[in-house]
Amino acid sequence: MKIFNTQTRRKEEFKPIEPGKISMYVCGPTVYNLIHIGNARPMIVFDTFRRYMTHKGYEVNYVSNFTDVDDKIIKKANEENLPANEISERYIAECKKDMEGMNVMPATTHPKATEEIDGMIDMIGDLIEKDYAYPTSDGTVYYRTRKFKEYGKLSHKNLDDLESGHRSEGHALKVTGNSDKEDDFDFVLWKPKKEGEPAWKSPWCDGRPGWHIECSVMARKYLGKTIDIHAGGEDLIFPHHENEIAQSEAANGVPFANYWMHNGFLNIDNVKMSKSLGNFFTVRDIAEKYDLNVLRFFMLTAQYRSPLNFSADLMEAAKSSLARICTAVEHLDFLMKNASAEAMTDEEKENEAKAAEFITRFDDAMDDDLNTADAISVIFELVKFVNMTALESSSKEYLASLKEKIVLLTDILGIKVEKKEELLDADIEALIEERQAARKAKDFKRADEIRDELSAKGIILEDTRAGVKWKRAD
Repeated sequence: MKIFNTQTRRKEEFKPIEPGKISMYVCGPTVYNLIHIGNARPMIVFDTFRRYMTHKGYEVNYVSNFTDVDDKIIKKANEENLPANEISERYIAECKKDMEGMNVMPATTHPKATEEIDGMIDMIGDLIEKDYAYPTSDGTVYYRTRKFKEYGKLSHKNLDDLESGHRSEGHALKVTGNSDKEDDFDFVLWKPKKEGEPAWKSPWCDGRPGWHIECSVMARKYLGKTIDIHAGGEDLIFPHHENEIAQSEAANGVPFANYWMHNGFLNIDNVKMSKSLGNFFTVRDIAEKYDLNVLRFFMLTAQYRSPLNFSADLMEAAKSSLARICTAVEHLDFLMKNASAEAMTDEEKENEAKAAEFITRFDDAMDDDLNTADAISVIFELVKFVNMTALESSSKEYLASLKEKIVLLTDILGIKVEKKEELLDADIEALIEERQAARKAKDFKRADEIRDELSAKGIILEDTRAGVKWKRAD
């Protein structure tokens, strides 16, 4: 397996720290709203990497965090007059629903920033003791960026050309007026509380951690001081991942991650996604028009490091392409119902061996820096071969072997191609009635379970004043 390492800017043969095992950290979302399709790309990409490496026999310890304390969460909480933790817990639950819809497996561990504060305070204390960080008179703690001589080794930028700082300030740390701050390049590890914000006690002041420190602490706690792979979106290279390296390597005295993987940007109709431009889509928005299986397939049609353009036309094309694979599987199922139970003929054995070559070619594509675009092309070639050689006269054994190969490869990509059982209209109406009864009885847990069950089977509910309306997802 060769991986393009962002730090070295070249493809490298993957060699894990411990044979047969992979330690992998993927930066997760800040949970203040429903996740958008930009969040979805790294979730799908690195879930696919995990699936493939598991297929190759590795045991993958996959850690992906939830940032559940942040300015945006606090702003949302103040707008709704709710505690910040209620906002974050609500959107963690919603995020998990969307992940399930996209067939993204739960991480081995999903740590939350608010549950790791003690570890952050400990690491900040270590950095102060080693003179890599310093507290100021108001209790703010800064990292001495210039002291870390290798700063910029991930982003490949000279420190003098950079402005590092808060994500909320567009990755630029402005002069704050704090006369105790030594250098404009220094970034925040701990900040004092403000009115109406959640806060934790620390040796420096009651406050909360900066954004960057949380991932350094959680990666060390759940994976170790040096990990195999750190991954995330290209937008995180600077300053977030650059700052993680500076913190972790100064505190731990060893390299932080051996391989860095970053997915490319997602554009909408060739324009950067932005709420102000009105081209901002949540995963839930897409789910109203498409099965999220289509979204996952679409995301994998490009090599993960390439920019990916999202449009209605491209989603329709992805839907049609995926349908071709599903149709091939359905046709095999149909043929198998009346197929002969006799053993494969010599010709079928030869064809089975040819079909097995597609698996080797699929693996070759995936081994080349997770090239899912080429891997999907191989699946289509396999489908063409299946359509040519699967006949009414074929043996059940041969047909089953062909189906097994298609399902194997699509499963590695996390793509579902076997037809799910469809609910009858009467069954849907019965479940909706049961849900209404549960809501009247204030059994909201059961009501939510029914809604989720229907959603998983492609049924979209809309609660209106006139009652509950429903439709099948396209």
